[in-house]
Order: sequence, then C-alpha cells, then structure tokens
Amino acid sequence: MTTAARTPDLGRGTTRTLQTEKDGAGRVTSRVRRTVLPGGLRVITEQLAGVRSASIGVWVGVGSRDESPTLHGCSHFLEHLLFKGTQERTALDISIALDAVGGEFNAYTAKEYTVFHARVLDEDLGLAVDVLGDMITSSTLAAEDVEAERDVILDEIAMHDDDPDDVVHNLFTEQAYGAHSPLGRPIAGTVGSIEALTRAQIARFYKRHYRPATMVVAAAGNLEHGAVVRMVRKAFGRGGWLDRDEAPVAPRHGTKRVRVTPGTVEATRPFEQVNVVLGMEGVDRNDERRFALGVLNTALGGGTSSRLFQEVREVRGLAYSVFSFASHHADSGLVGVSVGCLPNKLDDVLAVVRTELARVARDGITEEELARGKGQLRGGLVLGLEDSGSRMSRIGKAELVQDELLAIDEVMARIDGVSLEQVRDVARQVFSQPEILAVVGPA
Repeated sequence: MTTAARTPDLGRGTTRTLQTEKDGAGRVTSRVRRTVLPGGLRVITEQLAGVRSASIGVWVGVGSRDESPTLHGCSHFLEHLLFKGTQERTALDISIALDAVGGEFNAYTAKEYTVFHARVLDEDLGLAVDVLGDMITSSTLAAEDVEAERDVILDEIAMHDDDPDDVVHNLFTEQAYGAHSPLGRPIAGTVGSIEALTRAQIARFYKRHYRPATMVVAAAGNLEHGAVVRMVRKAFGRGGWLDRDEAPVAPRHGTKRVRVTPGTVEATRPFEQVNVVLGMEGVDRNDERRFALGVLNTALGGGTSSRLFQEVREVRGLAYSVFSFASHHADSGLVGVSVGCLPNKLDDVLAVVRTELARVARDGITEEELARGKGQLRGGLVLGLEDSGSRMSRIGKAELVQDELLAIDEVMARIDGVSLEQVRDVARQVFSQPEILAVVGPA
C-alpha cells in the first residue's frame, strides 16, 4: 500500500511527508520526506526498512544545455574540478575519505543537470554528506588543477571519439537539434572549446549556477530524515553558503518545443563495423504519452524477445547488436533504433528497420507484445529499485526536474493502464515522421 502526494511548493524551513509505503501487515517500509533549508536548498530523503546502506546525491540544476557556445563543456569540466580539492581537503583527502570506509563515489553530467553521488554504510552517511558539502560549496578551482584536468578531459574526448557507439549517437543528436543548439552539442565539449576555457570563466560559471536554490540533496537508505537535515545544514553551511534570500528554483519547463530537423549525416572512421542510428522526434518528459511510448519501445527493441532483435539478429543474422531507445528532455524528445553491423549488411539492415517501423506505425503491436512490454517495464522498475542508490536517484531526479514524485504503485498502475489503442496512436504519431539517420564507419 502506498500513499503519495504531488510535490508541493514548500517555503523555507518547512518539512512535509510526501509518500509512505506499507506492507500487507501495515508496517511502514518506506517514507519520503522533504525539507527546504535557508537559501532554497532542498533535502529529500527516503527511509527504507531492512537495509544497511545509505546513498546520497547532490543534484545540481545545470547541464550542457545551459552553456553558451563559448562555455561549451564547462558543466562537465566543473564536475571534474570539484574533486580536485577544497580549503579543507586535497584531492587525495577526498579520495581517501570514502575509500577508507569502502564507499562508492562518483559524478556525471547530463544535458539538464549534474549529479555528485556516494553510497556508504549507513553509519558512514555523515562522512559522505560532509565530503560532498565541502566539495560543492568550497572548491578552490586552483589554476594548476584546471590545467591538469584540461588534459584529462581532452583524453576523455579522444576516448569517446574512438567509440563508434558514442560517435554515432552524438552525430544523431547533432543532426536532430543542430550543431549550434545546446541540446545538439556533446556534453563533454570539443577539443577547441575545452582548450579555450579559462579558469575565470569556469569560476564565474560555478558561482552563478552552484547555488542552494538550484540544488537538491537526496538520500535513501537506513537513515532518519531529521538527522540527514542536520548533517546537510552543517556540511553545506560552510562560510555562510546557505545565507541567501532565495526560494527553490522550479523544474525546468520549455516555453516552446525545441525544433527537430530530419536528415542524414555520415562520418568516416577506421572501424570494422558500420554503426547506425535511425530515428525521429519523440515526446518530452512530461508528456502523458511517455508511458505508452515506453511500452512500445520495449516491445519494439527492448530485449532479446523484441521485434527488432528477433527480425534483425535471430531471423536474418544481420547484426550482433540492435536496440531501440527513447530520450526525454523538458521540451523535446527523440526515439530511435541503434544497430552495429558489417559494412556489406548496411543496406539490408536499414531496409528491415524501416519496414518494421512502418509496420508498427501502421498496425501497432500485438496483444502478446503489449503484455510482454508491460511485464518487462514493471520488472525493470521494481528490480531497479532494490538498492538505496536507485531509490536516491528516483527521488532526486523527480524533485529537480519533474512536477511530481509518482509513487511506485502509481507508476505501475500507469504502465498497466496502457492500452493497445494508446500504443497504436503513439506509434502512428511518432514513427510516421521524417527520419533522422546517422551512419559511422569505414569509407
């Protein structure tokens, strides 16, 4: 049994219980609570019964789409630099702190947000909160660290340029949104943009975007909400960092839909395979059709029993890897099919994929595929929330970028409620559009 509430607009200093899950005997198995601290910093926790771990993440509402052309790659560059040291800790101190207690510690940058996260034993949560708070609020951004990390990021860009899957997906996104669009540019930046970024530019970006009002601290596991709030207040209150007169920044909403441009783009690389992404415009993350599209995507190319896997690999032997995907942003989305094949199989692969997409657009999917797609989504959802890290990500992302935190039972109900007609409608609407095609491989 689950009780849930739409995420309310909370004033500073307020605490609310957002969700409570109970087992069949009425015992509480999960409780989600949220507090807004001074400066607009939100703390959201999920207290879980029967676990010994705790996960924490700092979700920052800035990503690569928030960068101007001259700052391209700055979000990702800054993510790296926050691990390089503070006034209290060196880079080695930061690494040792979590390694010494067997913790897991990392970060990543996306198009619309940046996340710093750690997973530790419940008794070490205070240490993780303190280290993250120190990094987020008090990074020194030393000039020598900027130069050292610049070379690391250039090496990372080179590594991605050697990965055919990364190259083709970047090309696909660039064709869809345009090379000069914030959504169309690669998250890590380019060699030119990273070489041109200065320490002063990065420092200004840090000061402008890393504010309490743009952040969510999310934690899940064996914890108590009030204790986490006290930890966060202490760790993030360094140097008066929380002493600001701001309210939490609302989730990002596009004032208008981002234009998607169909077309074909090719790149020559000395790879053994040809890598292909064929797709079209999808739906944004708040579109009610996303549940029907999720079922459709799973049935079409979400596993070994999917239509594309069976037709492309099992029946015809045209490729080793084939899958479909759907990506969602605040004001846009993409769907597509990704395939890697031998160069002499490319024409056959494209013919089969186009035939299957046209068939789905015309006829939808079968009752059996609908049931299998729902089952796969439900199973993936529940199994994916078996650990504290996944639970932390669920509440952190919902708080930062979505208008509501859906209870797990509500998500399951929405998946179960998807009908054949809804799937047929979204298939017809999406797969009847002009295609975007990206191809990478030998000349």
